Amino acid sequence: MKILVLGAGAVGGYYGARLIEGGADVTFLVRPQRAARIAERGLVVRSEAQAFSRAVKTVESVSATSDRYDVVLLTCKTYDLDSAIASIAPAVDAGAVVLPLLNGLAVYDVLDRRFGKERVMGGVVYVATMLDRDGDIQHFGLVDEFVVGARTEGQRALAAEVHAAMAQSPGGRKLSEHIDQEFWNKWVTVSTAAAITCLMRGLVSEILASEDGVRVMESAIAESLAVAAASGHPLSEATIAQLKGRLLDPQLAWAASMMRDIGQGARRIEVDIVGDLLKRADGFGQDAPMFRAAYVHLQVYELQQQKNNPTT
Repeated sequence: MKILVLGAGAVGGYYGARLIEGGADVTFLVRPQRAARIAERGLVVRSEAQAFSRAVKTVESVSATSDRYDVVLLTCKTYDLDSAIASIAPAVDAGAVVLPLLNGLAVYDVLDRRFGKERVMGGVVYVATMLDRDGDIQHFGLVDEFVVGARTEGQRALAAEVHAAMAQSPGGRKLSEHIDQEFWNKWVTVSTAAAITCLMRGLVSEILASEDGVRVMESAIAESLAVAAASGHPLSEATIAQLKGRLLDPQLAWAASMMRDIGQGARRIEVDIVGDLLKRADGFGQDAPMFRAAYVHLQVYELQQQKNNPTT
């Protein structure tokens, strides 16, 4: 199985390394600076679960006449999706299937329109990784859940092959027969956490310690669960209990990655993770005041960053 990974960043580099461990033939599509760094140091993953450090294959572009790939692993930020599509289009048009590991459902709408649903597999991951100043990938803790699933009958064999390769590395590995529900399970969690921790600019434990923090968090959870149910993908009681156990845990000193991006002054953030769920709520005529306030807050932040840090 030949896999092209767009980028070799925190998520793409991490799971590309895990696929190499599983015997897949992996190539990373990277910018020249990243290619030079990898050529010098190799691809390095620092992890309590299993470290990785070795030379890997890189390319700086692909064309319709370049090597053919079975799968393209897509792990870009949602705001970079258009440029990512342009980079991988030759490989997909030549026969590869895209496996996105992105948050939210809007990305699937975009990819389906460009490539067709039969060319877009389903994937969900739960992992905490980042690039350090040396360009190495740091995996925090032991959490690493990878879920893959076919969205069409024609993808079943390939999805099973991806799962088999990934299953050779440590972590939770699942081949799902209900990948659309897996999307919603994660999106409800991620969007609720992003909405409230970004709006309040605090950790879950700090928010819950405030006078009305529990009520605010419960309201946001109810809003996102209502959208999932109206969309035909209600979360199971077990999943809801797990969600509430996390976001209503007064000891959880954690915030969504988007809140950390804001704390670091990122110029762009993934506002659509919150905004798309709000738009779906509007489409169902549902009131979602917590999500609306958070979405406005995130847009204001981006406008301020763009004003204060204009591109040259």
